[in-house]
Amino acid sequence: MKNILTILLIGTAVCSNAQVIVGDAVGTAAVKTSVLLDFAPNENKGIILPYVRTLPTAPAEGTLILDATDVTKARVKYYNGAWIDLSGQDADVSAALATQPTVSQIAEGAGEKVIIGAASSAANGVLVLESTTKAMVLPTVQDVQNIPSPSAGMMVYINKEGAKRLAVFNGSKWSYWKP
Repeated sequence: MKNILTILLIGTAVCSNAQVIVGDAVGTAAVKTSVLLDFAPNENKGIILPYVRTLPTAPAEGTLILDATDVTKARVKYYNGAWIDLSGQDADVSAALATQPTVSQIAEGAGEKVIIGAASSAANGVLVLESTTKAMVLPTVQDVQNIPSPSAGMMVYINKEGAKRLAVFNGSKWSYWKP
């Protein structure tokens, strides 16, 4: 039931090209005019990137994934003309992938995606944020140690005085990116 309500909420937002705030009605951004997707602050939750067993051949720039082509060497990556490793270290995600459906169990069609910010998009992804003027605000946490059970592919923004940075979890360790 919860999944159906979430899909209806996202579907309604897609049709109206409105901003989406997940978790509450306020989000974290003080000024909402440049925000397409926002999350409730300090929920100790993150966004989980899709696990891929085969790297996409022609991804859109800005694509983020958990590269599980080798399940014992999984890494969080993004595409900017070439795949860039955000993890810097390997993780074994074979146990997590054991519970995920395989391609033979469930095939994904090219049009099976959620688009926020436009009626359509040429980008091939599960969740596509399509805007030239708005961005996504990552889920914020005070400390990754407060997240009870991080999942492989999790991404958060640490909003802690003196330690503001992007954090990605590859399934065994957190990696940090400071601006």
